[in-house]
This record gives sequence, structure tokens and C-alpha cells, in this order.
Amino acid sequence: MPEPGAAASRGLGSASPGRAALAGHQLGAALMSGPCRDDFTRQVSAREERLQRGRAAAPSSSPSPSGTERDLAGRSQAPRAGERRKPDVYGREPARDAALFREEACTPPGPARPTEVGTGPQTGQGPGTGPGFSAAVRALSLGSGCPPRVPGGAQRFVFPREFRFCAAFAKCESNGASCPPSLQGAAAAGRREDPKMVPVPPSITSSPSHPPAGGGGKRKGRSKKWREILRFPHISQCNELRRGLELDYGSLCEKQPIGRLLFRQFCETRPELLRCIRFLDAAADYELAPDEKRKEMGEEIIRRFLHQESPDYLPEISQAHVSRCLEELQKSPCKELFSSCLHPLHQYLSRAPFADYLDSMYFDRFLQWKYLERQSVTKDTFRQYRILGKGGFGEVCACQVRATGKMYACKKLEKKRIKKRKGEAMALNEKQILEKVNSRFVVSLAYAYETKDALCLVLTIMNGGDLKFHIYNMGNPGFEDERVVFYAAEICCGLQHLHQEGIVYRDLKPENILLDDDGHIRISDLGLAIKIPEGETIRGRVGTVGYMAPEVINNERYAFSPDWWGLGCLVYEMIAGQSPFRARKERVKREEVEKRVQEEQEHYSDKFSEDARAICMLLLAKDPQQRLGCGADGAAEVKRHPFFRTINFKRLEAGITKPSFVPDPRAVYCKDVLDIEQFSTVKGVNLDQADNDFYAKFATGSVSIPWQNEMVETECFKDLNVFGPNGTRSPDLDWRQLPEPPKRSLLQRLFRRHPADCPIGAPVPSPQPAATNSHLPAAAAACQARSTAPAPS
Repeated sequence: MPEPGAAASRGLGSASPGRAALAGHQLGAALMSGPCRDDFTRQVSAREERLQRGRAAAPSSSPSPSGTERDLAGRSQAPRAGERRKPDVYGREPARDAALFREEACTPPGPARPTEVGTGPQTGQGPGTGPGFSAAVRALSLGSGCPPRVPGGAQRFVFPREFRFCAAFAKCESNGASCPPSLQGAAAAGRREDPKMVPVPPSITSSPSHPPAGGGGKRKGRSKKWREILRFPHISQCNELRRGLELDYGSLCEKQPIGRLLFRQFCETRPELLRCIRFLDAAADYELAPDEKRKEMGEEIIRRFLHQESPDYLPEISQAHVSRCLEELQKSPCKELFSSCLHPLHQYLSRAPFADYLDSMYFDRFLQWKYLERQSVTKDTFRQYRILGKGGFGEVCACQVRATGKMYACKKLEKKRIKKRKGEAMALNEKQILEKVNSRFVVSLAYAYETKDALCLVLTIMNGGDLKFHIYNMGNPGFEDERVVFYAAEICCGLQHLHQEGIVYRDLKPENILLDDDGHIRISDLGLAIKIPEGETIRGRVGTVGYMAPEVINNERYAFSPDWWGLGCLVYEMIAGQSPFRARKERVKREEVEKRVQEEQEHYSDKFSEDARAICMLLLAKDPQQRLGCGADGAAEVKRHPFFRTINFKRLEAGITKPSFVPDPRAVYCKDVLDIEQFSTVKGVNLDQADNDFYAKFATGSVSIPWQNEMVETECFKDLNVFGPNGTRSPDLDWRQLPEPPKRSLLQRLFRRHPADCPIGAPVPSPQPAATNSHLPAAAAACQARSTAPAPS
């Protein structure tokens, strides 16, 4: 059966057929699309023709000049009498040709000199030495997976100015260096000179410590109008939102990132609440502390917050809880030492302090953020970049949010293709599951919107490639033990978060485990995942051959057991360099693989340590009742296995544990644009009103927690969350300063309807806030104004 999410959210992490490429090849992959590819090919062909003319014109007795010298000699000859030479492909006059070409061979002016793209050692003159010009430019234009190999001696090569500036800009950014302003200006000028230039995706040229190249420096990838896009509405426009919001302490002050930050800001204004916040922070730090420091930290917390003589004493925590903490600390300082104290403290905060928070300017500001969160999402919300891969229903491309500059992967589901394959239920199921799960170990859904032809899921972009690529294409097949344990622990946490929501994944395999820039993994492609009602089981033969559990193959009923079988297959493959029931590239029928899964015992080589062999045997037990993780404790049982003795799961779930492997930021782990097959046009399918009803369920806009995380991570929250002087309300939060009515446009004033044109008693749409993207038609606005006026007697 098709796997609709096979490439979903892989970002720059789709499987690559070759080794990682340098920044020049990354740029070439980004540039190769549409008219830019044709224009660039013409330029390369014209340059090659000039090189051949230069070779033919060179005397046979003289030493063979280099490619660049031949090109200069062929192009700098004076024209014959009466002959008018045409400008070259760059539009330059022949008289200035040689001088400009020499100028191209020099680095752009500026305080720093960027490294020219090349594969050989660098010279002091600017360009790198390496393969010849033709082969190098062809490699750049095709975005190949590995640098070209050219027989013979090394030759100097120079890229055309606009492409070379972009390539140097990409190289400079990917190396973590700050590009000089002159180079940024030159790159921008190159894009202005050639309107067919395709922008370089910032994810290709940026690193975690440096903003995207397209960000223009301080804006960090944001649009010039980002403040206008994220302008707060006046608080008076949030009344309807306030009435419809569920006022729950856990949701507003704990789960939602912006709500949590604003509630903390409110608590910091009152000393008795500030003590509570400090205790919560100290308890969280204790849980994340290394084992050797935990006892010392526990004693300090008890002395500071739980002794009655302390100035930070918390009377909200009873002495019974304090005595229990002291007793457990003397025995063994466990990670959950203060968990019993957190419940009464949150109970206290959820009563009078929470009620006071709801009447404060901090909650009003939270309403303004929620208003922005619920704005309509369209294709204009994003910048679109190159295609990254394809799924079952459409393409996957890189995109960037204009307001914040954050990069995502946009998975497009073609409407007609969905209808033809009757995949509406599958697409909606995947969207709803992604929307529900909030885990740093599972790809998250940030936006869901529709265009004229497609439904779009905007997902986490993963630039580090998938585990299949790293297992088989980076040296000898398989990983060292430390790396296997780290990946298995993060996958275990991801499965635990899915199972806590009642979701069984059912498609665990190396292709679906993606790496981010820092080397952490996420589970992707939830197309086969399904929610199981509490206390029930399901049946279904779905999955990938070689990774399906025996109970799935036998079409028996199951709950979460197939996921733990899949984890066993994955751990085995990461160590052995092949799956447990099929050798690498072995051509075998599906029935034979399923027979091996049901009957044969897997073989363990010398690569397996004692703990690794033990956990694989427990996870690959044929009987689900005997399988590790299928008991009452679930994932907690798996985490207690000695295989994970070096993992502090609290630190791991907080993102503090550092991976042993970090992907190269200069490498690209995705296929070339030309290698990604195109979809054929769907014919004979017509969309009707029933389809539009389904699309309305699908296109729900932004997802709350990922959207708020985006605002915090990109520092938009920090830049915009400003109040008045001395803790007063800003004008947009002041109920006494009502905003001026929005000015009507020229068209609205010209085509204003008269009172007689508005039928009496006609239903009138509710007024739209001024800050939204939708515009109230003039006729509707006029009718609304007339309907609210008193009727004549």
C-alpha cells in the first residue's frame, strides 16, 4: 500500500544517494529549478564555446595556457574593422570584457574575504584551485551529491558574478562566519540584476548559531514587515476571544509556552508568588541534576524553602510533605524527591493567584497573542523554497515563515489525488494525530492550510538525514554502542509520548527516524498511526515488510506491542548494519520474510554487547505477552533495562544531553531536484461541496503550542512583549484609549451603498477586527451600520 508520508517533514533529511556536498553544490541544488536552470545552462554552454574558440586560436608552438587565460585571450581580441561584436550572455560590452572577467577572479571588496567554492587547496588570489571550470559549474548547476572528479591537472575556475556571490555567501554562512556587508550587498545586487535567480533556502546556508542568509542580519530571516504582521490588536478587540476561551489553569499557565511565561511575569510582581516560582524552578533543576550533585541540591532546597525560619519559606507545603522529603533524601536522593510538593503548590496557584492573573494586564497580553495565533494562514504566510522529496499525495518542499524566519517542511497533499485514491480519512487522521502530539521526539505540526489545488501540512524540518542513510552510507554499516544507546533512548521517549495519547505508531524503521541540526532524532511519517480507544485493541496488517511484528502479520488483535517490536528491529539494525530478518540488498519475497519473522531466531554477531543482545532478545520476543514494554509499566519498563544505564532520561527529555554525533552543517542530506520524480496530472476528478466541507475540517490554521514555541524560539516574543513604563499598561492594553476606526479605502468610499440598497431585516455578518487579514466588504459594513441604527417611528 502507498505510504503517504514517506517523505513528509524530512526537510533536508531525505535519503541522499551520495556523500554530503559542499556549500557550492548545495547552492546548485537550490538554483536548479525552472527558468533559472535554462538560463544557467545557456550561460555555461556559451562559456564553453568561447573556451573552444580560445583553444583553436592559440598557437600550437606556445605553451598551453590555462582555461581562464585561453578564455581571456579569445574574448579580449580587438574586433576587425567594421565589425560590431555583440554583448556576451551577461550583457557586458566587449571592450570591458577582459577587465570585468579579471574583476570576477578577485574577491569582493570588504573587511573579510570569503572562501571561494572549490575542492582543491586555496590560493592567495581568491578562487580555489580544483576541477576545471566546465566540470565545476556543471556540478554546481546540478547540485550533485559529491564533488566532481576531473582527470588531469588542476585548473582555475571562476563562477559568473551573481552565482559566485551567492555561493560565497552560502559558504561563509555555513562555515559559521559573519559575512561582510559588502558581500551581502553584492549578493543582493546579483539577485536584483537577474530576476530569474532562485533564492537560496536559508536552511541550506545557516547554522544553529547564525541566522539564515536571507534574513538581512538583525531581522534573522524575518520579513521587513514582520512587526506589521504581528501587530497586537487593541485589547477591546479580544472580548469575543475572552468569552470563548476555556479558563483552565493547567492549560493556560502550564501547557501553553506563552501563557506560562506571562503567568511567571505576573507572579514576579508579588513576593509571595515569586517564592513559589523560585521553588518550582529549583525543583526542576534538581530533577535535571547529575546523580552526584543531587543530594547536595536537595538539602539546599529544603533549607531554603521548607524550613520555617527561612525568608523564602512556603507555608503552602505541609509539614507531612517536608518530613517525607527529608526521609527520602537520607535514604537515596531519587529524581522525584519533590514531586509530592508540587501538587499542593499548583493547587494554591490555581485558586486566588490565578483569579488575580485573569484580571491583570498580563492575561490581556496573552489574549492578544492568542488573537495573532488564530489569524488565517495562507500560502502568503510562507516563503517557498526547493522541493525536498515526495510523499504519497504530493511534494514536500522547504518553506519559511515570513513573520518569524523559522524554517519548516511543507507537505502538500493534492486535492484531486486524495479524492481519486479515496485518501480523505487517512489524510485527516494523520493531521489530527500530528496536531495532538507535542513531543521533542516526534515531528510536530505547526500549520495546516489549503490552497486552490492542495492541502498543506507545515511540519518540523529535519536537516540531518534519516537513520537509514547514516547506517549504510557513512563508513562501515552500523553505529558504535554509545550512539545506538542514545538514539534508542530518544526513540523510546517518542514512543512513550505517543502511547500516552493512546496512539500506536506501527511503522518504526530507519527511514522514518530523522536527525536535526544538533543530532537529536524525531519520529516522522505518522500516516499509519492510529488512536486506540482506552482499554481496547485493534487489528490491521499494516507496516513495512521486515519490521512488522508477528501479531500484525497474523492479523491478530494488538495494542502497543508492534512499536516495541519495531524498536527491537531498529536497535538490531543500528548495531549489526542489517535488519534482523533480511540481509542488506537481499532479494527475497515478502512471504519468505514474514515466515522468518514468525519462525526463525535472529542471529547475534560479535558486535553485540551483553546488554544489547539482552534487550534485542526481549524486544524481539515472538509472543507479545513476553515482550519488553508490553506490561503494565509500558515504556518505563524499557527505560529500566541495563542497556540504558548511562542515560538520564530527565535530562534527555529536557534536551540537555548532548548527542555523540552532530551532522555536518555544510552537508546536504537530500536528493537533487532533478532526481525527484514528478507527479503526473490527475484527470477526470471534479471537486464538489462535500470536498469543500472536508477541506474546512483540515485547514485549521496554526497549532497552538508549536506556534507559541516558534514565537519564543525566534525571539519575537521577547521583542514584542513590551509593557508601559514602571509596569503600566501600554496603549494597546489600555481600555480607556479605544482605537480609532479603520480608515476606509478609496474603493469603499466610492462604492458605498445607500440605505435603500440594504434590505431591512437581512442577516448581517459580525464585524471583523481591524488587525485581521480579511477585509469586510463595503456593502456589508454599510448594511451593518444601518441595521444597528434606530428605526424611524
